[in-house]
Amino acid sequence: MSDKSFLDWPFFEARHRDLAAAADAWAAQNLAAIDHADTDAACRALVAALGAGGWLKLTAIDPDDPNSGLDVRSLCLLRETLARHDGLADFAFAMQGLGTGAISLFGSDAQKRRWLPLTRAGKAISAFALSEPASGSDVANLSLAARRDGADYILDGEKTWISNGGIADVYTVFARTGEAPAAKGLSAFLVPADTPGLAVAERIEVIAPHPLARLSFSGCRVPASAMIGRPGEGFRIAMGVLDVFRSTVAAAALGFARRALDESLARATSRQLFGAPLFDLQMVQGHIADMALDIDAAALLVYRAAWLKDSGAPRVSREAAMAKLFATDRAQEVIDKAVQLHGGDGVRKGSIVESLYREIRALRIYEGASDVQKVIIARQALQSAGG
Repeated sequence: MSDKSFLDWPFFEARHRDLAAAADAWAAQNLAAIDHADTDAACRALVAALGAGGWLKLTAIDPDDPNSGLDVRSLCLLRETLARHDGLADFAFAMQGLGTGAISLFGSDAQKRRWLPLTRAGKAISAFALSEPASGSDVANLSLAARRDGADYILDGEKTWISNGGIADVYTVFARTGEAPAAKGLSAFLVPADTPGLAVAERIEVIAPHPLARLSFSGCRVPASAMIGRPGEGFRIAMGVLDVFRSTVAAAALGFARRALDESLARATSRQLFGAPLFDLQMVQGHIADMALDIDAAALLVYRAAWLKDSGAPRVSREAAMAKLFATDRAQEVIDKAVQLHGGDGVRKGSIVESLYREIRALRIYEGASDVQKVIIARQALQSAGG
């Protein structure tokens, strides 16, 4: 059983502790029944189950409640809990939030009422289409074009590494509308998956199976009402969404690390070596201590960023970057130690720590690679120093 003492930290309210306990119990009872043999089918089943369980309500605002909002601490707690139980469940939950984040934060009333009841109930799957073949972290230079044509826009170009690509019902697509150079000439659009001219050009397979695709847009016509916000606001919208959800990536890494520590403690206390438990070796105790330290330090950064955002901070770019960089990098180290402590069993296909080893690697890349987070942190440090 993972350590829960962090829930007593002052970042949390009673409702967060209740949420964490309920989510843990639900995950233990429901996730094991989902067959992962077919990744697409498993992801659809997980979205449906999360919707039926009421968990997807946390991923988007309630369009019927003007006071509703996104609680980042709740999002982080859910991602941490789900990641500890099942990496694909965490993915399914997270992508519903990321895919509809632009609607929740910047969408029109019509857009919110059209899509959010469906995604919150698990009856529609959403995706966030930002990256391109020649533009990943360099968002300001994306090239997919959206040309105005009367009452419509026509989209031409490609997106790639799109999570939920191929199974999503609606995509939030960022395109160049050309109001100004670079970042000031981008806009965001809602594009239903069945829109003529939108096609799945390639399904992408990765070491930890998730639905991923390269999308092509060829004369893809959408009404002007599909634009989220105003022309030229796409970069601001994308950064606003990432400012909320980047901390949750760190929380998922934290969940993976906690599971790795749990598995390592179980291994070290049950495995006999030289007539005594593996845990009796001082070097093993040193590894366990390092793992516990990294997890607590990461948790402090994760929930500081989430608490600041929930407390009304307009931007938490620095804090979220620190949380994502540290939590994902240290989780990689924690899981690597877990594999080492498991010996040959640690690299056996299908073992828990082998799965964690494959799951964690992508988190150091998507939603801003570790090196990009360092750039953000350095620039914020310079700005704070008046440079």
